[in-house]
Amino acid sequence: MDTTPDPRRWWGLAAIGLAQLMVVLDMTIVNIALPTAQADLGISDADRQWVITAYTLAFGGLLLLGGRLGDVFGRKQVLITGLIGFAAASAFGGVSQTFAMLIIARALQGVFAALLAPAALSMLNVTFTDPKERARALGVYGAIAGGGAALGLILGGTLTQYLDWRWTLMVNVPIAVVAVIGAVLFLHNHGTEGIRTRLDIPGALLATGGVLAIVYALSEAEQHGWTSTLVLSMLALGAALLVVFVLVERRTPHALLPLHLLRDRNRVGALSAVGLTQIGMFGVFLFLTYYLQGIQGYSPLKTGVAFLPMVLGMMTGAVGISARFLPRVGPRRLMLPGMLIAASALAFLTQIDVGSTYWLHVFPGLLLLGLGMGMTFMPSMATATGGVRGTDAGVVSATLNTTQQVGGSIGIALLNTVAATATTNWIADHGATTPAEMAEATVQGFSTAMWISVGAVLLAALVAALLVQSRPMVGGAHAGEAAVAAAGEQISGADAAAVPAVAGGSEGDAERA
Repeated sequence: MDTTPDPRRWWGLAAIGLAQLMVVLDMTIVNIALPTAQADLGISDADRQWVITAYTLAFGGLLLLGGRLGDVFGRKQVLITGLIGFAAASAFGGVSQTFAMLIIARALQGVFAALLAPAALSMLNVTFTDPKERARALGVYGAIAGGGAALGLILGGTLTQYLDWRWTLMVNVPIAVVAVIGAVLFLHNHGTEGIRTRLDIPGALLATGGVLAIVYALSEAEQHGWTSTLVLSMLALGAALLVVFVLVERRTPHALLPLHLLRDRNRVGALSAVGLTQIGMFGVFLFLTYYLQGIQGYSPLKTGVAFLPMVLGMMTGAVGISARFLPRVGPRRLMLPGMLIAASALAFLTQIDVGSTYWLHVFPGLLLLGLGMGMTFMPSMATATGGVRGTDAGVVSATLNTTQQVGGSIGIALLNTVAATATTNWIADHGATTPAEMAEATVQGFSTAMWISVGAVLLAALVAALLVQSRPMVGGAHAGEAAVAAAGEQISGADAAAVPAVAGGSEGDAERA
């Protein structure tokens, strides 16, 4: 077997990086554009969260299946299919004339992101076989995640303000075209692909359907009430589907989620912490976007710039603190202070009102929130993906990504409902009629919802304290390779969380490593 490194591998990394950039951009860039898109398409406050959750649900629900499809049909083919499909879905979203069209486009983006994201990381792992070169390639991959998050904030604001919000979706088309050309010319399949295996389609449908039912119930609670037949029945249906999913996974030889992976208390604790912190992060990002644009009158570009301190804080917490100390102090001793800092920052942000100023009331909260999440998320990633060998490496990374996306989906639906309910109740109690009173009601809703975020992060801290070890991790020296990706992943909600699984991005890769 020829083991000579491919001379075109660094050009191949450029194509992989573009695919990763497209997924990373998609979260922050759309968030900044959402207020403008909502006004243009006449989307209600109760429904606006579906612009985000349609993407995260499809992405998270199908991510495990998407990784397996790369093993079966070839990662290069799946990557190219994902890129083309993502570009087509983005173009469809860019020409949307109705709320329904936009939601369909966002869901399709999530479907194709679930194909291209694991395929991109898997291609990186099999393209760079030398450990030193792989570390360098992972560093580039992670830098794209961190830098892409910041770029999405600026680009989203610029496109929305000076062109049209639709360009925040259409911009994916030229990126995808270049990435497809690069993938065709510089990437190739490897011998472990095209394996004969059964796909766990029932597991994917049950998991996605269960989470979708729960998110739908949470989103409808504001309109129909928490004790309505619709809400309670959808919650029950979601729970039932997830129970059946567990039963199916126990009996399926090629399960999407091998349940033995959840017997490790450290992994369960880290995954739980990730999901709970995402509940807080996704909602706050959404609310502050509306607060800055709708209440403070910020332009889309100024809003994007206003979020940059969060990115700076995350990079500092992940690279400057966690990557440096994780090999010596262990994950719990970083996660707990990080989550307490983040919870304090969220509590600080609940105090904003109509007359608050950015530098006194928003900037400190964003900076500290980013710092706390950077300290938390990188050791959580390393713990969740550490200690696995063989065929489990890829599926653990995908499970971590799924946890993030599902946590974000649930968080946005829950917090948006809480905010809308609190706003409605405040209007009813105070008889708000003037624009100033309506603005006050809106801010009261945001503040109430952010207290839920505080509670979610504190619960994550409790779970970590009970389940995650305090001793230094074996293999902690690899933490630095994942740090930049961790910071970018926390704000973007994209696929960089898979980076710590250096052993491989999929089953075939892991076996070879």
